[in-house]
Amino acid sequence: MNTKKYGILTVILLSCFSFLSVANSQDVSFQNSAEILLGKENKLNIGGYGEVHYNQPFGNNKQELGQVDVHRMVLFLGYNFSSNTQFVTEIEYEYANELWIEQLFLQQKINPSISFRAGLLLIPMGIINEYHEPTTFHGVERPLIDNKIAPSTWREIGFGLTGNILPINLKYQAYLVNGLNGYDTKGVFSGTNALRQGRQKGSKAYVNSPAFAGKIEYYGARNLSLGLSTYQGVSQSKLYNNLSANDTETLLKADSSVVGISMFGADARYQKNGFELRGQLYYTQLSNTKQYNEFTGTTGSNNDLGKALIGYYVEAGYNVFKPFNSLKTELIPFVRYEYFDTHHAIDEITTKNLGYQQTIITAGVTYKLTPNAALKTDVQFTKSAMSSTYNKVFNVGIGFMF
Repeated sequence: MNTKKYGILTVILLSCFSFLSVANSQDVSFQNSAEILLGKENKLNIGGYGEVHYNQPFGNNKQELGQVDVHRMVLFLGYNFSSNTQFVTEIEYEYANELWIEQLFLQQKINPSISFRAGLLLIPMGIINEYHEPTTFHGVERPLIDNKIAPSTWREIGFGLTGNILPINLKYQAYLVNGLNGYDTKGVFSGTNALRQGRQKGSKAYVNSPAFAGKIEYYGARNLSLGLSTYQGVSQSKLYNNLSANDTETLLKADSSVVGISMFGADARYQKNGFELRGQLYYTQLSNTKQYNEFTGTTGSNNDLGKALIGYYVEAGYNVFKPFNSLKTELIPFVRYEYFDTHHAIDEITTKNLGYQQTIITAGVTYKLTPNAALKTDVQFTKSAMSSTYNKVFNVGIGFMF
């Protein structure tokens, strides 16, 4: 399927969600944990989320071990220096032994519609990268396209403007941030992991050219939220460090160690009378991949980075307890169809790998004890284009946020 057809798919997807919003109900504006903290009036505010998972492969004609894991435990801290000057940080333990800072920023309100933000920022691509608390999405694991195409959880150091234009129900973000690491002592990007290993995560990040990240979210239609996002930049390379302008040979090597990145995202979320629909599409165009693959192949790296990446999913769920207004809990069966291809387009020296083209079907149930505490279970079927059978995994988990 070509890029034009994917553009048509995006228009159809967003049009369908818009058509559904004709029925009478309320506007839908989503908030993640950081936004909730920013809206509080106390000096010191505390929040957090966590999830524990059990993953069991099955049906592959062999016995496989399951895995149990404290996947993450996160603590949010917010502090209001004044009504206009605020601080937020997100401290995360992953796999019970890795400590990361996932957000850390100061925010200064300029007026009711404009705020300046600076620090370690979440890149506003798609849904999951910002709304990744476990009670905000269905399925034990996050959608795979938010790992393979948009490298969630994706955060970099930068600054910019954000705000909420209430008269037109529009949220926006626009940041300049440090770029992805594409080459340190070897090539970082590949067909297998795409851009994911290039996240610098605010840990001794280096920069030779900044990148732009931005998103707008419209929530003025009834029951519906629509998002458009983009990331534009050039990957970073340590070969530019201490480089003389007269050193033509080394300059050519450095130029061959970077790729241009143009990523676009479209997403939609719809809720009404217990029904939940969401969809998301990512498309990434990379430039200079032929030179990058040729150069990194000589340094022992995987030299099979695609020049176009694509991924999308559609998901539907229904709260079967919705007709019973006296019940405070929610029971939501759901199904998600997902597809991604990190070799959607390739350069002339790269061989297309059908293993990078995958279809994932996830079906399960989310049982919300309260809006912020959930039990989850699902079965996930994954198949590459070079396989005729699905790999199957049974997942169970708990998730909470506060």
